[in-house]
Amino acid sequence: MFFLKELPTKAMLDKYTSALTNHEKNSIAEAFSIMRQASLLVRSINTHFSANNLSQLRFLILIVIDREPDRTSLYAHEIASRLDVSRPVLTRTLKRLIEEGLLISTHDETDKRAKNISLTKKGMTCLSKVLPGYFNEINKLMK
Repeated sequence: MFFLKELPTKAMLDKYTSALTNHEKNSIAEAFSIMRQASLLVRSINTHFSANNLSQLRFLILIVIDREPDRTSLYAHEIASRLDVSRPVLTRTLKRLIEEGLLISTHDETDKRAKNISLTKKGMTCLSKVLPGYFNEINKLMK
């Protein structure tokens, strides 16, 4: 998150970036603006998720499974490879999503140690409910 409400002024940037070109200084100012807008977007999305009993990670796990075009399930290690979270955090979150009925874990037919993780009907319904608001939050920023 980027918590700075008022971005650095041109005078401040000039003071600390005297060795840079005007183009580079403008790029830095633009980056600060992008960071601020992204922070506001993440905050509004997190509020939307919270209202729907989700977190960003819980949502992303559902999305990662749902977006596979030719598959209805993923192994836990495949989910882990698609997200930037530690294994223990992912394992705990998957367990909670399974306990809440949003995901189901089944043994792989060829390797009994491996588990396939897939969305339940409740998980698909959750995504159908949350995604329009999620896209709306992004759309508000982009206007």
